[in-house]
Amino acid sequence: MSPISGSLSVTYPIAETFHSLQGEGAWAGANAFFIRLGGCDVHCPWCDQKETWPTQHHPRKTVTELVQQAVTAKPSFVVITGGEPLMHNLQSLCQALKNQGLRLHLETSGAYPLTGQFDWITLSPKPYKLPQAEIYSLANELKVIISQEEDFSWAEMAATKVKVDIPLYLQAEWGTETANERIFDYILSHPQWRLSMQTHKYLGLR
Repeated sequence: MSPISGSLSVTYPIAETFHSLQGEGAWAGANAFFIRLGGCDVHCPWCDQKETWPTQHHPRKTVTELVQQAVTAKPSFVVITGGEPLMHNLQSLCQALKNQGLRLHLETSGAYPLTGQFDWITLSPKPYKLPQAEIYSLANELKVIISQEEDFSWAEMAATKVKVDIPLYLQAEWGTETANERIFDYILSHPQWRLSMQTHKYLGLR
């Protein structure tokens, strides 16, 4: 078995795959194919994807299967998300997707070392499991979830570590009714930040 064919048989635990629009951040509204990996030990108390946490509960799919699904969807880009996708070595999956000419985006808390090659990295750091130091300089956008007043201090700390020219987003935790109002007021006095909305949820999209 050649190294290339061997990498195509690598498997990953898959919570779901789907073709939709990106709902958040700088690429909101764009055509995207999502690969949501199972497994996460960051354990945000307000997480809306808690079903992804246990790795062993999800069916495993080969790189070949995942690439076929992504190619068939013909998206503008593929989003690898989770869970926490960097719990897994993403090199084989990324290389196979890249070989098909697909643009790759990553959504991560940065809690594990980066593997794979990406065209866009959305860093959403969490205080529950601290990011790897090196991920900050690699981020293309910073997105911090706000559920309580203390989260603004966490956001400001994270902003000092990323590149100065990337977009900075504050996004309300979906279940916190006052979060959007807090973010709105905060951005009015801190114009370096932008508001990120989970537009897919408002539109009833997957």
